[in-house]
Amino acid sequence: MRLKKYTDYALRVLIYTASKPEGELASIKEISRVFDISENHLGKIVHQLNKLELIETIRGRLGGLRLAKNPEEINIGSVVRTMEDDFLLLECFDRENNECVITPGCKLKDVLNDALKAFLNVLDHYTLADLLENQGVLKHLMSIAD
Repeated sequence: MRLKKYTDYALRVLIYTASKPEGELASIKEISRVFDISENHLGKIVHQLNKLELIETIRGRLGGLRLAKNPEEINIGSVVRTMEDDFLLLECFDRENNECVITPGCKLKDVLNDALKAFLNVLDHYTLADLLENQGVLKHLMSIAD
């Protein structure tokens, strides 16, 4: 299974924002530079994270981004489920467009569905705080000063 870049970038925004020192705001421009991601694309991701109340955006000249919740309250499984628009692993997962002739007798869909559930179940056991356990290394790699 492969997550979309949109989800990957959303998780990076959360990690970056959570790594900033207390009271210091992040910016789309900074995040864009660190991860070499288009500011326009990041703007869309930040907008959705803001709507989900995971990121708070502060407007104005001194504005920026910060987490809207404690890292312990941000569940990775929930973020992935929200950011991914579908989990159609195979054609047969798409009821409207499935043309596979063996679907009625095929067990592959059941096996992959179980695997998908297990994948998401594992993600449900982690929070953003868990991803920050090596925060010193992350700050160094993202050039964030303490």
